[in-house]
Amino acid sequence: MPNLNVLVTGASGFIGRHITSYLSKRGFNVYTTDLRGADVNGDLSNREFVLQVLGKLDFDAVVHLAAITDIKLSLQDPYGTYLVNDFGTLNILDAAASKGVERFIYASSANVYGLPLELPVKEETSFNPRTPYDFSKVIGEYLVRSYVMHKGLKATVLRSWKIFGEYERLTAAIPNFIRCCLQGVDIPLYNGGADTTDPYYVENYAKAVELCLLNPQAIGEVFNVGTGAERSIRQVAEEVKRLTNSDSKLLILPPRSDAEREPMRSYPDVSKIKKKLGYEPMVSFEEGLKKTISWVKEVIG
Repeated sequence: MPNLNVLVTGASGFIGRHITSYLSKRGFNVYTTDLRGADVNGDLSNREFVLQVLGKLDFDAVVHLAAITDIKLSLQDPYGTYLVNDFGTLNILDAAASKGVERFIYASSANVYGLPLELPVKEETSFNPRTPYDFSKVIGEYLVRSYVMHKGLKATVLRSWKIFGEYERLTAAIPNFIRCCLQGVDIPLYNGGADTTDPYYVENYAKAVELCLLNPQAIGEVFNVGTGAERSIRQVAEEVKRLTNSDSKLLILPPRSDAEREPMRSYPDVSKIKKKLGYEPMVSFEEGLKKTISWVKEVIG
């Protein structure tokens, strides 16, 4: 059994809840922090809270998930996004480095690649950020890289594609498609659902985090996380329709903005994490959808 004390930031969020539960079941001792609903509540952009309160906890690894992830919100309030996503990251990096933690896992995003300059996207593919959220993750990665170089921090960066599962907000794409299908209303597909991504069930991400916590080969590395499959948003909607036996119609809508007129295709090459860490997705796309459908059914009654 692993004997690591792990601090999970952003632990009350959708992914944080899954990571906390998964690691606890796997024998890790988990401490949680978030703005509310965690073992220790507070704001990571508050340096005093991070160094004086969190810094006194007995942890020897960090999984740093806490961030503003809403793209629309990041466009409305870039300053607030950078404050949380970058100054918050800087504070937790400083606390982790001063403790000499064994592992620091930084949750980055496929958004650093923006509209990818090559497909499938490799770890070496150039950054091409578009929104303040994207830029905040690029900055966060550079802060992590600095602490690896200048403080000897044992860190790993995970760039994830589209994660879905229970506890995600119902307005997010997949839970919203499920809700529409269960309630028999039209499924909205902006730009005809032509954009593509690599959607995968959250437990697969939790597995990637566990491998990074345990495998010394992860130290100092950057990994794409996904399944390596490309699916259009329309294909996802059609699969949800099929699994729910729904009569809902696909509502073909124009793009939300001119910038989104050209469909965005993005899917990862995941050969590096498979080769170095032995990562394999554990839960299939269909199985993950079934689990999420059951949860949405419960929530909407």
